[in-house]
Amino acid sequence: MVRTGSIAAIDPGRSKCGLVRTDPSQQQIVLACIASPADCLDLLQHWQRSGELAAVVLGNGTSCQIWQRNLSDTGLALHIVDEWGTTLAARQRYWELWPPQGWRRLLPQGLRLPPRDLDDVAAQILLERWLGQPLSRSPQTLGNEPQLRSGRAR
Repeated sequence: MVRTGSIAAIDPGRSKCGLVRTDPSQQQIVLACIASPADCLDLLQHWQRSGELAAVVLGNGTSCQIWQRNLSDTGLALHIVDEWGTTLAARQRYWELWPPQGWRRLLPQGLRLPPRDLDDVAAQILLERWLGQPLSRSPQTLGNEPQLRSGRAR
């Protein structure tokens, strides 16, 4: 396993992907976003050119083969992780990161639906599986992830 430099994880999709990046000590997420595949690839290439990225963890689901081809020439270490069950795990992890407030606290956990897409949380689950440890999110990313669309933060 790579233990130096940042590691990014991608929950790949056709129209949007979840993307997270760790700090060098691998203990917390420093960036989390949901972006188009093109925006994710641009970010990964930028981080690689700037020397900030050591490896990429990639979910083996939708579009995995396309991502493998796109990343094969980068020289980055690429690690494929089984995506089975990440949607349910991401929903549970979301409520751990952002505990329900108000009336949502009264709902049984199985009936709570997060108020936003969970692709970034699914990417975090993939990274945690590969590292074999849970990761926290820095105060800058808790509830403050950039939602990228067409290169612009919303």
